[in-house]
Formats: sequence, C-alpha cells, structure tokens
Amino acid sequence: MRFSTFLIVSFLLLSLYCCKNSSTIHSRGFVVDTHTDTPMQLVNKGLDLGIRNSAPESRVDYPRLRVGEVDAIFFAFFTSQQERNDATYDHAYQLANQMIDSTLVSLSENTTMAELAVNSKDLKRISDSDKTAIYFGMENGFPIAQDLSRIEEFYNEGVRYITLCHSSNNDICDSSTDPFGAEHNGVSEFGELVIQEMNKLGMIIDVSHMSDAAFYDVVKLSKAPVMASHSSVRSLCNHPRNMNDEMIKALAKNGGVIQICILGDYIKEADTTSMNFLKRNELRLKYNNWQYDSDEQRKAAWAEWDKINKMYPEALPSIADAVEHIDYVVKLVGVDYVGIGSDFDGGGGLADCVDVADFPKITDELINRGYSEQDIHKIWGGNFMRVFEAVENLTF
Repeated sequence: MRFSTFLIVSFLLLSLYCCKNSSTIHSRGFVVDTHTDTPMQLVNKGLDLGIRNSAPESRVDYPRLRVGEVDAIFFAFFTSQQERNDATYDHAYQLANQMIDSTLVSLSENTTMAELAVNSKDLKRISDSDKTAIYFGMENGFPIAQDLSRIEEFYNEGVRYITLCHSSNNDICDSSTDPFGAEHNGVSEFGELVIQEMNKLGMIIDVSHMSDAAFYDVVKLSKAPVMASHSSVRSLCNHPRNMNDEMIKALAKNGGVIQICILGDYIKEADTTSMNFLKRNELRLKYNNWQYDSDEQRKAAWAEWDKINKMYPEALPSIADAVEHIDYVVKLVGVDYVGIGSDFDGGGGLADCVDVADFPKITDELINRGYSEQDIHKIWGGNFMRVFEAVENLTF
C-alpha cells in the first residue's frame, strides 16, 4: 500500500471512529431542550406533529425529535402581552387552554413516539420506552391574570414552568424590552405571591424576558433555584433579553441554570440593514408589537412572518457562534450552570442547526472544543434536571 493511500484510509477510519464516538456520546446522556413554541404551530397552522415536516415552517415534530435523539422537550404555551383588561385576560386564558388541549390531542394520536411527562422521574421511564418526553411550560404569566388559583390550575394541566413575563410588563413583573420602561421596578406585590405559589407547587420559575431588576428580585424571593429557559450572554451579544455577567453569577449562586437560546438575534447582534430585519420590523409595527385583535389576525401575522423568512432569508449565526456562549458561561461560573433552550418555532434556528434533528451537530462542536462526555451530558440535560429535582423537592 502506498503511503499516501495509507494516510487516506487512516483518515477515513479516524473520521468514522470520531463520528461513531460523537453519536455515542450524544445518545448516552439525556438530551433536553427547555423551550420551544411548537404549540402555536398546532393552533395557527394545524400542524401534524406525527409526520416529518420541514424548516423553516416547522422545526419540531415527533419524527425529527427521534432523529435528533431528543429525550425531552418543553412545549411552551405562548401568549403575547396585551393591554390588561377583562377581555384580554380571558382571551389569553382561552388561548393557553386551546394550546394545552391541542397538544394533548396530538400526544393521544402519536403514543408510539411521544408521551406527556409531569415530573423529573418521567424522563428516564419515557426515554427507556424509546419515546420523547413532552413537558409543558408557559411563556408569559399573562393568562394567570390576577387570579393566583390559576397557577395551580395550570399545574394540574401539566405546566411545570412559567416564564413570568414576555416582551412587555405584566401584572407579575417588568419586562426587559417594554418600550415604556419599568412599571414595578422589578417584581410586583402580586408577583411576590406568584413566586410563593410556584415554590409551593414545585413549579420552576423562568426568568427569561424579565428586566434585570425583576431578575434580582426573583433570585432573592425564590426558595428554589430558578432557570432562564432561553437566554444567552449579553457580553457576547448586547441585547437586553440576554443576561450580563453579574446576573449569570447570581444565577449560579442561586443554583440555577441559563439555557442558551439559539435564536440568531441573541447569539450575534442583528444586521439592522438586512431586508429580513426591516420587513419583520414593519410587521411588528403593523401588528402593534404582536398585540392582536382576533385569532384570525394572529394567524395572518404568523403567515406573513413565514412569508418574509422565505422571501428574505435571514443570515443566521452558526453552531460555533452559539457554543461561544456556552464557553463563556463555563469560563465565568463553571459547567454546572449552563444548558440549551432552542426557542424553535418561536424564532430559534442557526445556519447549521435548523431543527431538532440537527442537535447532534451541537454535540460534535462541544467534542471538538474538548468538552468531556460528562460535561456534555450536564449541558444537554443534567444541569437542568438538577434544577427541576430541586424545585420538586422544595414543595411544602
């Protein structure tokens, strides 16, 4: 055998070994994605999660979850923030329940691929049966209105975390992106009661989207560790939705976890001159910062959003860019306080990670950067599950 041929064969064998090794590492640990907005796809588009769909229209379904070897994923029931009155409270409450009901129907129709999970122990049992564990979260506490009893009601429906606010202030706390600034200077008096009730029930408090002051209030008030289900690092991408160094340190001291969000604008600062950015901003203004007058208007807005992304594809960051955020957190506070929350179907996606089937590629990048198998398993699910178990064990 010529020496050059020997080198080629050796390279191919090494490549096959590395590929097999990375696949093994990915499959041996629990892979958990803590935030997707997939339930919106059910009510807005009537998406069938039982068949393989395609990005960018859809980034999550049961077949692709199996391809990506995803053991658990959180479906978040998202409601946009609107003016607070009886009519909008009721609409948000009804929409949240519609998404819950639609997801339960989808699960009942696909029992061989996915199953509802309601506690941390369900993860292993469902994964061992070769299915994906589907957990429920709620993005924005708006459907709670001013009724504490609704927290237990949603808990009984399976909801295991609440992102306390979204893009605008609500009755619970201030948002990081409200155009009118702070209203409560952090968490409101009602928000303090919400935190107490969530601690009591064993419900995870999600600090993504909230203002810096509200974050510090939550960390001070909560008796359990908290998480940011889909947030990234402000030092690498200066967006108010991201967490600064002191917040990340406080989160780690609290025992919590930051789940890096792989939505482009939170990984690298947006190109504000691109057609994609300009057209999406026009759409945001057209729909009054996503405050809809009707379900029909909401569906029309999402259809226009999809059309913009098709006509003017966004120049997205890469997996390598996203892992820079993981590296940053690890260097700042250690590997025990970071994970991944994709925000798929809510804007998330990278140039080389377009859907959940691509998750093994993130594992490949972590391996290439020298992360051990133990640390990769922590990042992909171990750190979050530690928080989940701590919150469950606090119930009283």
